[in-house]
Amino acid sequence: MNDFEGKVILITGATSGLGATAAVSLAGKGAKVAITGRREDQGRAVLAQIEAAGGEGLFIRADVTVRADVQAMVATTVERFGRLDGAVNNAGVVRSALTAAADISEENWLATIATNLTAVFLSMKFEIPALLASGGGSIVNMASMAGLLASDIGGADYAASKHGVIGLTKTAAVDYGQQGLRINALCPAYCHSEMVDPFVEALPDLFAKVVSRHSAMNRLGESHEVADAIEWLLSARSSFVNGAAIPLDGGETTRLY
Repeated sequence: MNDFEGKVILITGATSGLGATAAVSLAGKGAKVAITGRREDQGRAVLAQIEAAGGEGLFIRADVTVRADVQAMVATTVERFGRLDGAVNNAGVVRSALTAAADISEENWLATIATNLTAVFLSMKFEIPALLASGGGSIVNMASMAGLLASDIGGADYAASKHGVIGLTKTAAVDYGQQGLRINALCPAYCHSEMVDPFVEALPDLFAKVVSRHSAMNRLGESHEVADAIEWLLSARSSFVNGAAIPLDGGETTRLY
């Protein structure tokens, strides 16, 4: 039995990286996948990959910090496919890495919270009614290891936003757990992605030390490993998992303080 045959999944921030990998993988398993992002050329490229995998896709240009765009992305998905069965709130930014808390600009603080936390709230605000109208489903919110632990390379704005995602996820899971809707958060450590790879390439010695402290396996994660976890949480195989914040870090951190 294919868990995703005919299912409709919406993924934000899917024009590259973890979101794109998950979108193509889900499409290959029979899902109809709506992807969103601000970069149209990259969105169209991912859409082509979805279709090459034998799936049916839809690219919606949207800025998840804009309420009207978020409302429209859900409405467009339902209009095109007739329902919504799952959502992955994946869009995120890093703006203040390697910056101590008091040195973070107010502009960067507000922009990070807007994209990483407020946009997840806005997405859920419109996804939840659509999911309930379809009989329930599953939401996966992308948090981070930095939502579970303090960051040791600065970026308090990022860490605060991801801690907030976990609190939002756990509370919403209680709100809707008896209505056939499960809501969980994934908390990846450093994984190969458009967000992480530039730092790894620019600061290889630093990141070798960082990865050794953050993963018992002493390596970066791969995007397909995150996609596999997303698929599990979206599927009926995780039917009793709700309100969880699940680390994907290669094993408990080896840091000692």
